[in-house]
Amino acid sequence: MSEIIKSILEELDSSGNLRTVALQDAEPSLVDLSSNDYLGLAADTSLRESFLSGEAAASAPLSASASRLLASSQKFFTSLETTLSQAYGSPALLFNSGYHANTGIVGALGSIKSTYIIADKLVHASIIDGIKLSGAPFTRFRHNDYTHLGRLAAKASEEYRNILIIAESVYSMDGDKADIEALAEVKRRTPGAILYIDEAHAVGVEGDGGLGLVASSPSRNDVDIIVGTFGKALASAGAYAIVSVEMRQFLINKARSFIFSTALPPFVIAWSEHVFRSMMVMDSRRMKLRALGTKLAEILRRYGAQSSGGHIQPLIAGSSRKAIEWSRILRNDGFCVLPIRTPTVPPGTERLRFSLSADIDISALDNLSESLSHLN
Repeated sequence: MSEIIKSILEELDSSGNLRTVALQDAEPSLVDLSSNDYLGLAADTSLRESFLSGEAAASAPLSASASRLLASSQKFFTSLETTLSQAYGSPALLFNSGYHANTGIVGALGSIKSTYIIADKLVHASIIDGIKLSGAPFTRFRHNDYTHLGRLAAKASEEYRNILIIAESVYSMDGDKADIEALAEVKRRTPGAILYIDEAHAVGVEGDGGLGLVASSPSRNDVDIIVGTFGKALASAGAYAIVSVEMRQFLINKARSFIFSTALPPFVIAWSEHVFRSMMVMDSRRMKLRALGTKLAEILRRYGAQSSGGHIQPLIAGSSRKAIEWSRILRNDGFCVLPIRTPTVPPGTERLRFSLSADIDISALDNLSESLSHLN
């Protein structure tokens, strides 16, 4: 076994795809363009101080010490779920992470007899893992191609009672958006369809009050499951699902990642609620983030990028080694832009992924434009 592992590592190294964990923090002088801290809240001292001065921070336990079904301290969890439910207008259920949410929910739904899963080609690895865990038959539709989805769904509904359609609202590697209305239209035409939207990269950034694209969509009621996360724009940890009363009860009983994981510390849950409530009125940060996205798109288009203009924008290198070299060049110029390599993205699409934060000074992008001219 050890020789096999050694050969695998050597192969990863030779192809430029060997990953390592950084041993120290990035230099404070670097402009961080790789973080998912979209609203710039992770280092917001005023937000932190307002939380720490409150009653919840003083009383919340530092460990749940058990799974949610067994934990004796529930009030912080139920408080956050109530806040989420009031914001979205439907029940909420907390999970330990977006990965736990997707593997648990998709795994549970896919295990229902006569269920067929159809997912966008570019959905996150956690969704793919949930599909595999479920054991359900599945296929994937061409990215954002709703005509293709419609054909696949119509064919599947002839044989299967339940059709689970899965997409993301904002895609993590390209930053482009799904058409919620088009997805909902396919759902309405498909007997037994359930529509599942992962909003991990939209929560905090998109939609009214930062609730994501679905909450502001005319087709909101056609979306059966919304998954959001606290670990990106909301500067915390954990995730949530917005579902019906019946679906919530089903997941409590069937989502293995919910049942068998020790719950997050109540202290973290209290912080998540504080940030969520604060985030909903941070329209000025969302406006700045959009301005940064517009400017970055203008810059990247000079270098051949087809940019969406959002808070996530890629510059395709085409190989792992070139992406690594580009990242090194930009780092020497004061920018942290980490390379994204296979298998996170398909071979030949290795890239730099520019991920914006509202706490970046817009003038820094002028210097970035100069640095990009050094790439070859």
